[in-house]
Amino acid sequence: MKRQFPYHGWCFVLCLPFLLSACSAFPTVEPTPTTSLPYRITPDENSYVPRTEDLGKQIAGVTITAVSLSEKYEFTPPRAMLSILGYMPSVCNELRINIQPPDKNFRVFVEVYSLINTNINCDNVFQQFEANILFGYYSSGRYTVWINDILVGDFVSY
Repeated sequence: MKRQFPYHGWCFVLCLPFLLSACSAFPTVEPTPTTSLPYRITPDENSYVPRTEDLGKQIAGVTITAVSLSEKYEFTPPRAMLSILGYMPSVCNELRINIQPPDKNFRVFVEVYSLINTNINCDNVFQQFEANILFGYYSSGRYTVWINDILVGDFVSY
């Protein structure tokens, strides 16, 4: 005589969801990707940086005729050099180049302008300039360089 278990069918029905759930993957929270913000490790070699004595002077424009962005491999790691050619409205204007730290999108904004002392009478004779700026060391990444809100090129920092 065979013995039957009356709860055999119910036990199977109740245990089936637990068995199936053990094989399924539970959703997990994906970690938020964290990227470090770009930063300048060492300062740029810029002799045209704005100064405190510039406060009393009037901002004037410049005309940029040529821009070159190159990588200098004689440095370890390589560094970028920005060369700017142009002219200012008079011989009394002083060139200023302000380089902002990189933003979160790896963009380096460079502002090129001139200053004039309004107390000095000066002839309006164009003054040409050539400025070479060696960028400092930057954190790893590909940076774009913008002069007066115009894209001029990019460089890679290792």
